[in-house]
Amino acid sequence: MSGTGKVEEGTYREIKTILISQPKPERSPYYQIEQKYGVKIDWRPFIHVEGVEEKEFRKKRVYPNDFSAVIFTSKTSIDHFFRLCEEMRIKMSQDTKYFCLSEAISNYLQKFIVYRKRKVFAGKRSILDLKPYLMKHKAKENFFLPVSNLGAKQVTAFLNEHEFNWKDGMMHRTVCSDLSDLSDVTYDVLVFFSPLGINSLYENFPTFKQNHTRMAVYGNSTKQSVLDHGLDINIMAPAPGITSMAMALEAYLKKSNK
Repeated sequence: MSGTGKVEEGTYREIKTILISQPKPERSPYYQIEQKYGVKIDWRPFIHVEGVEEKEFRKKRVYPNDFSAVIFTSKTSIDHFFRLCEEMRIKMSQDTKYFCLSEAISNYLQKFIVYRKRKVFAGKRSILDLKPYLMKHKAKENFFLPVSNLGAKQVTAFLNEHEFNWKDGMMHRTVCSDLSDLSDVTYDVLVFFSPLGINSLYENFPTFKQNHTRMAVYGNSTKQSVLDHGLDINIMAPAPGITSMAMALEAYLKKSNK
Protein backbone atom coordinates (compact mmCIF):
# COMPACT_ATOMS: atom_id res chain seq x y z
CA MET A 1 0.00 0.00 0.00
CA SER A 2 1.45 3.34 -1.03
CA GLY A 3 -0.39 5.38 1.60
CA THR A 4 0.90 6.04 5.09
CA GLY A 5 -2.45 5.96 6.89
CA LYS A 6 -2.58 9.58 8.01
CA VAL A 7 -4.21 12.92 7.35
CA GLU A 8 -2.04 14.77 4.86
CA GLU A 9 -1.69 18.53 4.75
CA GLY A 10 -0.34 20.69 1.96
CA THR A 11 -0.62 18.09 -0.85
CA TYR A 12 -2.24 20.29 -3.47
CA ARG A 13 -1.82 18.60 -6.86
CA GLU A 14 -4.15 19.81 -9.62
CA ILE A 15 -7.52 18.07 -9.80
CA LYS A 16 -9.29 17.24 -13.04
CA THR A 17 -11.63 14.38 -12.09
CA ILE A 18 -13.67 13.58 -8.96
CA LEU A 19 -15.79 10.52 -8.15
CA ILE A 20 -18.45 10.94 -5.45
CA SER A 21 -19.61 7.62 -3.99
CA GLN A 22 -23.29 8.57 -3.87
CA PRO A 23 -26.24 8.72 -6.30
CA LYS A 24 -26.39 11.85 -8.46
CA PRO A 25 -28.77 14.44 -6.94
CA GLU A 26 -31.02 16.78 -8.89
CA ARG A 27 -29.56 19.86 -7.23
CA SER A 28 -26.22 20.15 -5.53
CA PRO A 29 -23.49 22.72 -4.73
CA TYR A 30 -21.09 20.33 -6.48
CA TYR A 31 -22.47 21.45 -9.84
CA GLN A 32 -21.29 25.00 -9.18
CA ILE A 33 -17.89 23.65 -8.10
CA GLU A 34 -17.65 21.68 -11.35
CA GLN A 35 -18.22 24.81 -13.46
CA LYS A 36 -16.14 27.17 -11.32
CA TYR A 37 -12.99 25.04 -11.23
CA GLY A 38 -13.29 23.20 -14.55
CA VAL A 39 -13.35 19.74 -13.00
CA LYS A 40 -15.36 16.68 -14.06
CA ILE A 41 -17.47 15.19 -11.27
CA ASP A 42 -18.95 11.72 -11.63
CA TRP A 43 -21.48 10.15 -9.27
CA ARG A 44 -21.61 6.45 -8.46
CA PRO A 45 -23.14 4.84 -5.37
CA PHE A 46 -20.70 2.36 -3.82
CA ILE A 47 -23.47 0.82 -1.72
CA HIS A 48 -27.18 0.20 -2.24
CA VAL A 49 -30.22 -1.12 -0.41
CA GLU A 50 -31.85 -4.46 -1.13
CA GLY A 51 -35.16 -5.56 0.37
CA VAL A 52 -35.41 -8.77 2.35
CA GLU A 53 -37.67 -11.21 0.51
CA GLU A 54 -40.97 -12.23 2.07
CA LYS A 55 -39.95 -15.92 2.27
CA GLU A 56 -36.81 -15.07 4.21
CA PHE A 57 -38.61 -12.67 6.55
CA ARG A 58 -41.31 -15.24 7.38
CA LYS A 59 -38.65 -17.65 8.66
CA LYS A 60 -38.03 -15.30 11.61
CA ARG A 61 -41.65 -15.73 12.70
CA VAL A 62 -41.94 -12.05 13.59
CA TYR A 63 -45.16 -10.49 12.32
CA PRO A 64 -45.63 -6.69 12.32
CA ASN A 65 -49.34 -6.91 13.16
CA ASP A 66 -48.48 -8.65 16.43
CA PHE A 67 -47.20 -5.29 17.68
CA SER A 68 -49.13 -2.22 18.79
CA ALA A 69 -46.36 0.30 18.05
CA VAL A 70 -43.64 0.71 15.40
CA ILE A 71 -40.42 2.74 15.56
CA PHE A 72 -39.12 4.09 12.25
CA THR A 73 -35.51 5.26 11.94
CA SER A 74 -35.54 6.16 8.22
CA LYS A 75 -37.69 6.55 5.13
CA THR A 76 -36.13 3.35 3.79
CA SER A 77 -37.39 1.42 6.82
CA ILE A 78 -40.91 2.72 6.09
CA ASP A 79 -40.70 1.61 2.45
CA HIS A 80 -39.69 -1.93 3.29
CA PHE A 81 -42.01 -2.26 6.29
CA PHE A 82 -45.09 -1.56 4.20
CA ARG A 83 -43.72 -3.51 1.22
CA LEU A 84 -43.41 -6.64 3.33
CA CYS A 85 -46.78 -6.02 4.98
CA GLU A 86 -48.37 -5.90 1.53
CA GLU A 87 -46.53 -8.99 0.31
CA MET A 88 -47.57 -10.88 3.47
CA ARG A 89 -51.13 -9.54 3.20
CA ILE A 90 -50.83 -7.95 6.62
CA LYS A 91 -53.00 -4.98 7.54
CA MET A 92 -51.87 -2.90 10.47
CA SER A 93 -54.50 -1.91 13.00
CA GLN A 94 -55.82 1.64 12.82
CA ASP A 95 -54.84 1.93 16.48
CA THR A 96 -51.14 1.25 15.78
CA LYS A 97 -48.85 3.98 17.09
CA TYR A 98 -45.86 5.10 15.04
CA PHE A 99 -42.75 6.68 16.51
CA CYS A 100 -40.47 8.44 13.98
CA LEU A 101 -36.97 9.72 14.67
CA SER A 102 -37.57 12.94 12.70
CA GLU A 103 -40.29 15.12 11.21
CA ALA A 104 -39.10 14.21 7.70
CA ILE A 105 -39.65 10.53 8.46
CA SER A 106 -43.10 11.17 9.98
CA ASN A 107 -44.11 13.27 6.95
CA TYR A 108 -43.00 10.46 4.64
CA LEU A 109 -45.20 8.07 6.62
CA GLN A 110 -48.24 9.92 5.23
CA LYS A 111 -47.68 8.09 1.93
CA PHE A 112 -48.76 4.88 3.67
CA ILE A 113 -51.22 5.77 6.43
CA VAL A 114 -54.04 8.21 7.08
CA TYR A 115 -52.85 10.52 9.84
CA ARG A 116 -56.24 11.26 11.37
CA LYS A 117 -56.77 7.55 12.03
CA ARG A 118 -53.39 6.89 13.59
CA LYS A 119 -51.19 8.29 16.31
CA VAL A 120 -47.80 9.48 15.10
CA PHE A 121 -44.97 10.85 17.24
CA ALA A 122 -41.90 12.57 15.80
CA GLY A 123 -38.53 13.55 17.21
CA LYS A 124 -35.97 15.94 15.80
CA ARG A 125 -33.38 13.31 14.82
CA SER A 126 -32.57 11.08 17.81
CA ILE A 127 -34.34 8.37 19.82
CA LEU A 128 -33.77 10.56 22.88
CA ASP A 129 -36.12 13.15 21.35
CA LEU A 130 -38.85 10.51 21.50
CA LYS A 131 -38.13 9.50 25.08
CA PRO A 132 -41.10 11.38 26.68
CA TYR A 133 -43.56 9.81 24.21
CA LEU A 134 -42.04 6.34 24.44
CA MET A 135 -41.94 6.32 28.23
CA LYS A 136 -45.57 7.43 28.35
CA HIS A 137 -46.62 4.43 26.23
CA LYS A 138 -44.09 1.94 27.54
CA ALA A 139 -46.45 0.00 29.81
CA LYS A 140 -49.28 -0.43 27.31
CA GLU A 141 -47.49 -1.05 24.01
CA ASN A 142 -45.24 -3.69 22.50
CA PHE A 143 -42.84 -2.21 19.98
CA PHE A 144 -41.54 -3.37 16.60
CA LEU A 145 -38.32 -1.93 15.16
CA PRO A 146 -37.70 -2.46 11.41
CA VAL A 147 -33.93 -2.56 10.79
CA SER A 148 -31.33 -3.27 8.12
CA ASN A 149 -28.38 -5.64 8.43
CA LEU A 150 -26.56 -2.72 10.09
CA GLY A 151 -29.04 -2.62 12.97
CA ALA A 152 -29.93 0.54 14.90
CA LYS A 153 -27.51 0.57 17.82
CA GLN A 154 -28.63 3.76 19.53
CA VAL A 155 -32.28 2.79 19.39
CA THR A 156 -31.76 -0.79 20.57
CA ALA A 157 -29.52 0.41 23.41
CA PHE A 158 -32.25 2.82 24.53
CA LEU A 159 -35.00 0.18 24.39
CA ASN A 160 -32.90 -2.34 26.32
CA GLU A 161 -31.77 0.20 28.91
CA HIS A 162 -35.36 1.16 29.70
CA GLU A 163 -36.63 -2.43 29.48
CA PHE A 164 -39.22 -1.96 26.75
CA ASN A 165 -41.23 -4.88 25.39
CA TRP A 166 -39.84 -4.93 21.87
CA LYS A 167 -38.42 -6.92 18.97
CA ASP A 168 -36.64 -5.97 15.78
CA GLY A 169 -36.91 -7.43 12.29
CA MET A 170 -34.46 -7.12 9.41
CA MET A 171 -36.44 -5.89 6.41
CA HIS A 172 -33.65 -4.57 4.16
CA ARG A 173 -29.90 -4.75 3.68
CA THR A 174 -27.21 -2.27 2.77
CA VAL A 175 -24.79 -4.06 0.45
CA CYS A 176 -21.77 -3.28 -1.73
CA SER A 177 -22.50 -2.31 -5.34
CA ASP A 178 -20.80 -3.90 -8.33
CA LEU A 179 -18.14 -1.44 -9.51
CA SER A 180 -16.30 -3.77 -11.89
CA ASP A 181 -16.85 -1.41 -14.83
CA LEU A 182 -14.59 1.14 -13.07
CA SER A 183 -11.58 -1.20 -13.00
CA ASP A 184 -9.75 0.69 -15.75
CA VAL A 185 -10.91 4.16 -14.68
CA THR A 186 -8.88 6.41 -12.39
CA TYR A 187 -9.89 9.62 -10.60
CA ASP A 188 -7.87 12.37 -8.98
CA VAL A 189 -10.24 12.40 -5.99
CA LEU A 190 -12.47 9.73 -4.43
CA VAL A 191 -15.14 11.05 -2.04
CA PHE A 192 -16.48 8.84 0.76
CA PHE A 193 -19.23 9.39 3.33
CA SER A 194 -19.28 6.10 5.24
CA PRO A 195 -17.09 3.13 6.21
CA LEU A 196 -19.36 0.99 4.02
CA GLY A 197 -18.13 2.92 0.99
CA ILE A 198 -14.55 2.01 1.89
CA ASN A 199 -15.57 -1.63 2.36
CA SER A 200 -17.13 -1.59 -1.11
CA LEU A 201 -13.95 -0.13 -2.59
CA TYR A 202 -11.90 -3.04 -1.30
CA GLU A 203 -14.53 -5.68 -2.04
CA ASN A 204 -14.51 -4.55 -5.66
CA PHE A 205 -10.78 -3.80 -5.89
CA PRO A 206 -8.87 -5.86 -3.29
CA THR A 207 -5.49 -4.68 -4.60
CA PHE A 208 -6.40 -0.98 -4.65
CA LYS A 209 -3.39 1.30 -4.28
CA GLN A 210 -3.80 4.98 -3.57
CA ASN A 211 -0.77 6.29 -5.49
CA HIS A 212 -1.64 9.93 -6.33
CA THR A 213 -5.38 9.59 -5.73
CA ARG A 214 -6.60 12.01 -3.11
CA MET A 215 -9.09 10.76 -0.56
CA ALA A 216 -11.91 13.09 0.53
CA VAL A 217 -13.60 11.82 3.68
CA TYR A 218 -16.68 12.88 5.65
CA GLY A 219 -17.10 11.98 9.32
CA ASN A 220 -14.96 10.37 11.99
CA SER A 221 -16.07 6.78 11.41
CA THR A 222 -15.23 7.06 7.70
CA LYS A 223 -11.92 8.70 8.59
CA GLN A 224 -11.00 5.81 10.86
CA SER A 225 -11.87 3.24 8.19
CA VAL A 226 -9.66 5.01 5.64
CA LEU A 227 -6.75 5.21 8.07
CA ASP A 228 -7.21 1.56 9.06
CA HIS A 229 -6.67 0.62 5.43
CA GLY A 230 -3.39 2.52 5.40
CA LEU A 231 -4.64 5.28 3.10
CA ASP A 232 -3.84 8.96 3.33
CA ILE A 233 -6.63 11.51 3.83
CA ASN A 234 -6.17 14.69 1.82
CA ILE A 235 -9.57 16.36 2.24
CA MET A 236 -11.54 16.13 5.47
CA ALA A 237 -14.97 17.30 6.57
CA PRO A 238 -16.25 18.51 8.87
CA ALA A 239 -13.30 20.62 9.95
CA PRO A 240 -12.82 24.07 11.55
CA GLY A 241 -14.86 26.48 9.44
CA ILE A 242 -15.96 23.67 7.10
CA THR A 243 -19.32 22.03 7.66
CA SER A 244 -19.82 20.09 4.41
CA MET A 245 -17.87 18.04 1.90
CA ALA A 246 -18.67 20.59 -0.82
CA MET A 247 -16.98 23.29 1.28
CA ALA A 248 -13.99 21.04 1.93
CA LEU A 249 -13.56 20.26 -1.77
CA GLU A 250 -13.78 23.91 -2.73
CA ALA A 251 -11.22 24.89 -0.10
CA TYR A 252 -8.84 22.33 -1.57
CA LEU A 253 -9.54 23.33 -5.18
CA LYS A 254 -8.78 26.98 -4.42
CA LYS A 255 -5.21 25.87 -3.75
CA SER A 256 -4.84 22.94 -6.16
CA ASN A 257 -6.44 24.52 -9.23
CA LYS A 258 -5.14 28.06 -9.10
